[in-house]
Amino acid sequence: MEERGTGAAPGLEAELVSIPATPRGVSTPETVTPTGQRSPRPPGPGGGAPAAGANSVKSWTPTPAMVSPRFLSPSISSTVGTPMKRVLVNLRGYLEEVGHLTKLNPQDAWLPITESRNGNAHYAAFHNLNAGIGFQALLLPVAFAFLGWSWGMIALTIAYFWQLYTLWILVKLHEAVPGRRYNRYVELAQAAFGERLGVWLALFPTVYLSAGTATALILIGGETMKLFFQIVCGSLCSSNPLSTVEWYLVFTILCIVLSQLPNLNSIAGLSLIGAVTAITYATMAWVLSVSQERPPSISYQPLASPSFGATAFSILNALGIIAFAFRGHNLALEIQATMPSTFKHPAHVPMWRGAKVAYLLIALCLFPIAIGGFWAYGNLMPAGGILNALYAFHSHDIPRGLLATTFLLVVFNCLSSFQIYSMPVFDSFEAGYTSRTNRPCSIWVRSGFRVFYGFISFFIGVALPFLSSLAGLLGGLTLPVTFAYPCFMWIGIKKPQRFSFSWYLNWSLGIIGMAFSLALSAGGVWSMVNSGLKLKFFKPN
Repeated sequence: MEERGTGAAPGLEAELVSIPATPRGVSTPETVTPTGQRSPRPPGPGGGAPAAGANSVKSWTPTPAMVSPRFLSPSISSTVGTPMKRVLVNLRGYLEEVGHLTKLNPQDAWLPITESRNGNAHYAAFHNLNAGIGFQALLLPVAFAFLGWSWGMIALTIAYFWQLYTLWILVKLHEAVPGRRYNRYVELAQAAFGERLGVWLALFPTVYLSAGTATALILIGGETMKLFFQIVCGSLCSSNPLSTVEWYLVFTILCIVLSQLPNLNSIAGLSLIGAVTAITYATMAWVLSVSQERPPSISYQPLASPSFGATAFSILNALGIIAFAFRGHNLALEIQATMPSTFKHPAHVPMWRGAKVAYLLIALCLFPIAIGGFWAYGNLMPAGGILNALYAFHSHDIPRGLLATTFLLVVFNCLSSFQIYSMPVFDSFEAGYTSRTNRPCSIWVRSGFRVFYGFISFFIGVALPFLSSLAGLLGGLTLPVTFAYPCFMWIGIKKPQRFSFSWYLNWSLGIIGMAFSLALSAGGVWSMVNSGLKLKFFKPN
């Protein structure tokens, strides 16, 4: 005859038994968001927090101490009576399936990044590829023209493995604290550096990276559309062609139309298109370049400058271009936030699986572009990158259809990249609105934010129409986001043992990253001033 285990607290047992049985495979409690997506929400009226009041029923939530793995382990639970043991085992399975202890923010169900949590490893690969390959890869041969073969290869290789390590750090820190998901880069910075310092350190570079990338995408996308139109139409449409600024406007309008997709998961298809087009045009660019005859006056010596200071700043700007080529870390946590996560199936597993595939493909694109582009054009590489060189040196040697296809792929990739890099800005706009009004954005408010952001980026692009210098400055100012801050975050949250290998490694990489950030920013500013704010890319002869 079984006993009831009178040593257990009767109240606790009664409350545990009152928890309804949940079938295996059921996801976290959800609510339907304004866009029809489903997102986890805490229980309560309307999917929000439980209503306060004298007559409200206070729901019971198990505390981490009561349902910790140690309390629920067989050695401990074997001393508890059989009915109590059965309840605890069932509760443990429920928590492992559902992840009940994760703290859910009701506002997350209204915001573009966390509105939908049905992502997977494939989505992670698509988003990382779309964010990691783009127009910045086309500028890598420009950096080699200032650094030469040896230092160019060394800098590119070190930067690749460095950023891969910091990406792994961010993926691991997404759920570093039990019961808490850091869904945005700024949230993780606040947890590591403190509320105020985290905002000051992370908010500006992440927003600057998103806005600066959007501006550069408008520049490159508008110019590429202009070249595509010239190649396809030829002399038939030369009577009254659109100006460069008008092409910028056309590209901006296309970006605004596509930006009406509601959340990060909804643009997974666009990210797939962006990834495929980026891999295709990157491969076509270097294959077409190396298959053509090299210019007769080619040289592989680093470009000479009139003074030692000019040489130093040119090298720093080149290193900034390489640093800017490895972008996307400001989106890593946001991409991981779109995935469901439980104790048994944490989100970092599919995220890292997708990221590894994505960055392997990124390496297979970036290294051939840098090596093949510099081999084909040497220090004759124009400031606009490999596509500019391809058009300038081989526009009459390559079939027009093939050249036009390459430019069209660049346009598609720029349109897709604009969406994923703008999503954190959209999220910030809507977070400010929902926190003030305590209700989700309507369709008109959401559309208004995105139209406003698109045209602001357009006006910045018109006012600052230069690319290679902007890439160097962007690389310098945003370098800590990729190369320095994750190392300091690991120290602040994981707290490795002092003077251990991990402690030395992360402190060293973080300090070196901050020093390079200051130096590369100075190089980017010098390059901008030296360029005279003139448009230097995609100028057909």
